[in-house]
Amino acid sequence: MRSAYSVETVRAAERALMARLPEGALMQRAAAGLAAACAELLGRVYGSRVVLLVGSGDNGGDALYAGARLARRGAGVTAVLLSPERAHAGGLGALRRAGGTVAPAGGAEELIGSADLVMDGIVGIGGKGGLRPAAEALAGAARHSRAAVVAVDLPSGIEADSGEVRGAAIRADLTITFGTYKPGLLIDPAREYAGVVRLVDIGLELPAEGELQSPQHADVARLLPVPAAESDKYRRGVVGIAAGSARYPGAAVLAVSGALRGGAGAVRYVGPAKEAVIARFPETLVSDQGPAKAGRVQAWVVGPGAGDDAATVAEVLATDVPVLLDADGLRLAARDAVRGRTAPTLMTPHAGEAAALLGVRREEVESARLAAVRELAAVYRATVLLKGSTTLVADAAGGAVRVNATGTSWLATAGSGDVLSGLAGSLLAAGLSARDAGSTAAYLHGLAGRFASNGAPAAAHDVASQLPEAWRDVRA
Repeated sequence: MRSAYSVETVRAAERALMARLPEGALMQRAAAGLAAACAELLGRVYGSRVVLLVGSGDNGGDALYAGARLARRGAGVTAVLLSPERAHAGGLGALRRAGGTVAPAGGAEELIGSADLVMDGIVGIGGKGGLRPAAEALAGAARHSRAAVVAVDLPSGIEADSGEVRGAAIRADLTITFGTYKPGLLIDPAREYAGVVRLVDIGLELPAEGELQSPQHADVARLLPVPAAESDKYRRGVVGIAAGSARYPGAAVLAVSGALRGGAGAVRYVGPAKEAVIARFPETLVSDQGPAKAGRVQAWVVGPGAGDDAATVAEVLATDVPVLLDADGLRLAARDAVRGRTAPTLMTPHAGEAAALLGVRREEVESARLAAVRELAAVYRATVLLKGSTTLVADAAGGAVRVNATGTSWLATAGSGDVLSGLAGSLLAAGLSARDAGSTAAYLHGLAGRFASNGAPAAAHDVASQLPEAWRDVRA
């Protein structure tokens, strides 16, 4: 599990480590890893032109010491000091001794334009509110130059704890982060500013669980349900799908397609699209008698394409099994009906639906996704999967938020969310917790989207057809 820790946690770990190390040793560790990564990116260090954008904090010191290492290897290194009177004295001295030079911020755009590499050491993890005007001009010059842009710890201007970008920020090709990942490096919109992220271990001792977790293949593989020798379709779990309408029969078909590939032993469908479902998936158990008379299930999925069928949504929410609530179900469900449930509830809104549930503008959710998913989980006392370019899963009880970035922008297609709902519901029926079912489904769904698109447009049914391949890829 890739973990990310808050600024407060990181700073406490750094203080504890610095108390045991000689003065300056921790910064030297960071600078060594930073310089090595920059050298690898440059390929040929000797004769290359490197510009350091140096602020007044420790990030500026890291950049200066790393620049000194590159200068000793023959690079032409120039430091642009945004606050000359507050630049890190030790780092500045080391750079000058190594043959590096210093330039004022005014007029530095020309230097950046001819550089091979620009190192961003303007603002550290405590930065808030975007870049100041002088730094903003340099960030713009770096973005439009031919130079590779390397961020020190995180791109200056992004919010480390939240992933928000409240003003101008550096857009990096590579971010070298120290000790641990920071939440802002894994959550959009800040994530897209970070480029490729590489972690340099500097010896921090951190708690077992961070504020954010990003599952990897091995983590997901451990959660995937595998039938035992004595399993039958009922022991593996049965998922009920209450979805679709006369206007949206395809939502039912797509939700069932995801559910059939999600690990449960059987799928029961209830709703007006039974003919379309059974024609496409004859293995589905169909009923037109409503959820209460459909037969025993271990989990329900309700809402995709449901139109205005509030009665079915209410009936499903009144059951004592886990429920996944999506699409129209999110709009039709009474808040108290969700909050009052004793069995697990997994809500799967996109940003627009989350905004409606919270009573805010969509832009507010998109700019502060971590805060939005936590607030929704707390307000509804449910597990919430907030869909998007990075999918977030938060529990009402708090704890680490799961983040997934396996997807592709081609997943922004009609019906894709219905497939995800069916898949996650099937994992719920197979026995996974709401948090595990949501994060596992998001991971597999994202992989399937990549396999289905392979760089080209893909439809939702293509994504569903690639779920077995995603499953095999994770287990392999």
